[in-house]
Amino acid sequence: MRWAEGFIAVDWGTTNRRAYRLDSSGRCVDEFEDHLGVLSVPAGGFPAAVADIRERLGDYPLLLAGMIGSNRGWKEAPYVACPAGIDGIAGKLVWTGEREAIVPGVSYVGDGRADVMRGEEVQLLGAAAAGLIDPTSFVCHPGTHNKWATLRDGRITEFRTVMTGELFNLLKEHSILSDLLQGDVQPNEAFKQGALQAIDEAALSADLFGVRAGVLLGQMSKEDAASYASGLLIGADVRIGLSIPTSAQIAVIGRPELTRLYAAAIGQAGRETIELDGENCFLAGINGIAKRI
Repeated sequence: MRWAEGFIAVDWGTTNRRAYRLDSSGRCVDEFEDHLGVLSVPAGGFPAAVADIRERLGDYPLLLAGMIGSNRGWKEAPYVACPAGIDGIAGKLVWTGEREAIVPGVSYVGDGRADVMRGEEVQLLGAAAAGLIDPTSFVCHPGTHNKWATLRDGRITEFRTVMTGELFNLLKEHSILSDLLQGDVQPNEAFKQGALQAIDEAALSADLFGVRAGVLLGQMSKEDAASYASGLLIGADVRIGLSIPTSAQIAVIGRPELTRLYAAAIGQAGRETIELDGENCFLAGINGIAKRI
């Protein structure tokens, strides 16, 4: 095992994968991103997909996180129950070979509901371990399935998932609003108005149809429709997230194009945020796990 010489970390999602080669100090020295998510890999194709990663980044040990450990991935890595910290995650790695380990996800059961995450836990725990957020924090992690999570003493204690990104994509591709949602979404006044409407009033399905009516009747410009609809969806998401009782500053972790939207919507609720790049948090978390192998 040559982990001390460096390793390859992979954030392998449903539709995308990002791979990083880290040197002996944990610094990223090479990387790539493509659309070969787990659903793109044919049955029995993961060894070849992993060989492709090594062909591009070098013959190093691999630490794999995300949906690669799901029942749709290479080998299922059982969830670690909340409260979950880096030590608990590192202690439950699932090995597919001598130099390939899969990071388990995190699960929550309580308050009459159940929830799961895969991949986000590396970023959340990495942010806490690197001192980017307080070990006791409230975090929003935008993505296809947004997460709202509470951390206590550097461990994830509770979280809730909201399918906002997936809902927007479904509306964009398959709904009566599809022709209105093709434009770029910006955190502009239309977005903020939509967010505030959804935060103040739980009438999302009616307000979404109102986007079409507003354009048809000249009450809204077609150019503002995508931003306003996104604001409605993200505002409804924020309404759910802020039902978790905490007055802490909210850390928004993820891709900058998403964190800025959520930060703008959260601001409409009168709450303060800090934005953190998810890639930096992932690298901090994956390094923390690797040090415990």
